[in-house]
Amino acid sequence: MFNRNKTPTPRSAYSREPYPPPRAPWVYESSHGPKAANSFNFPNVEMLPRYEWKPQPFTSAYVPPHIASITSGRKRRHNEHSTYALKRQRVEPLLQLSPASPLRLVANPPPAAEETLRSGIVGFDHFNPNPLHHPNTEVLTVPDISLSIQNYITDKLSGQMVELFEACQQQSSDLERKEACRARLQEVIQEIFPVARLYLTGSSMNGLGSRSSDADLCLVIKGNKRPNPIDVLSRLKRAFRSLPYIERIQLIRAKVPILKFRERGSHLEFDLNVNNTVGIRNTFLLRSYAYADVRVRPMILVIKKWARHNQINDASKGTLSSYTLALMVLHYLQTLKEPVLPSLQKAHPESFNPFMDIDMVPDGPKNIPPYISRNQSSLGELLLGFLRYYATVFSWDKQVISVREATTLPKTNSQEWRNKFICVEEPFERNNVARAVHEKMKFDAIKVQFAESYWILHARKDLNSILPLRSIISKESARR
Repeated sequence: MFNRNKTPTPRSAYSREPYPPPRAPWVYESSHGPKAANSFNFPNVEMLPRYEWKPQPFTSAYVPPHIASITSGRKRRHNEHSTYALKRQRVEPLLQLSPASPLRLVANPPPAAEETLRSGIVGFDHFNPNPLHHPNTEVLTVPDISLSIQNYITDKLSGQMVELFEACQQQSSDLERKEACRARLQEVIQEIFPVARLYLTGSSMNGLGSRSSDADLCLVIKGNKRPNPIDVLSRLKRAFRSLPYIERIQLIRAKVPILKFRERGSHLEFDLNVNNTVGIRNTFLLRSYAYADVRVRPMILVIKKWARHNQINDASKGTLSSYTLALMVLHYLQTLKEPVLPSLQKAHPESFNPFMDIDMVPDGPKNIPPYISRNQSSLGELLLGFLRYYATVFSWDKQVISVREATTLPKTNSQEWRNKFICVEEPFERNNVARAVHEKMKFDAIKVQFAESYWILHARKDLNSILPLRSIISKESARR
């Protein structure tokens, strides 16, 4: 596990050519104001400015993800100046997978077009301490790229996967609700911890969420003295009891303690942790992978729905977490003869430095250029290959899954891997994210599902044979 207090050390000389993550429009302030001195409760410290969320217009047209860096040049205006110099993180609106003509951007676009470009493509805005600076209107030309999910729908199974994805993927309205609740909670929290900052993390932000996904929250409290998570969450539990829009508040004293609660009048559930900043790091790593190839998001969503249907997607019950499943999918896509994905950490360590200050994490991958895979497999072929890989190829007792290295590592006798049924390396902390699978009966059930589903799907080539497609789509549609 990395020591977060350690001074960053030089990394090995990997390839340095960049690789782009998705662009992003949801506005997120990611500075934390004045640093604390030996405490996390400061009665004399001015509270941070109110969070301002500026959603961008939703667009239903699919934009190819392999887009070179684009500079909007937008700087904060004079009247937006803050003494805290807060940086904004922007996360792109949800994009639906549908055919679209290739996008081409031109230098110095007309005003109307310029705003459209910003809303759909432009990535991260930065605070500019110079209020006299004028916006730079130059926009780089983007190559004519016609990659579309339609290129990979060559069979019935692939079409069913896209149908399921389009019906179940998280919508802009879903993210709006989560963000609205997060903003209200941050105001309440800052009355107790003035320099704390609350972040949406996990599938809500990494592009891999569905309509039914819970919202993960990370409360970051900076200071020389690290707060006790249980103490912080206990105080928040008492404060949240008086909020009319929150119900079913429960403190879970796990290895990473969380405060669970639900938005009143809806099915939206939240899990809030304190200073588990690796969740912010892996959110942006997975986001970069999610938009590296148009097949990644449908693949992972279908696999998660399949695992949930077969009751092997619940870490609290000794099976696989959604995060573990996502890493397993990425690992498979990295290790094909013609890889669909590279190792972003191995090729661009400077963009995903585990010692990078948490405020800089959203900006880390913004300049890496596109990766174009030569693998032209359809979605259906990749799904079958994924099930086959874990049913007949992967050695559970000898290998460790490593997305960081884009390969398998030997299962050593170290405490992290010894006597573990499934070994999946966390890309930053390098511990085992599949440690919840600690019962042989549960492990055997997981292996059986991979094997049975592979042989059934191989024979029928119909997603309905392993997943109740219509039932899932109907259930997700009811959330609209």
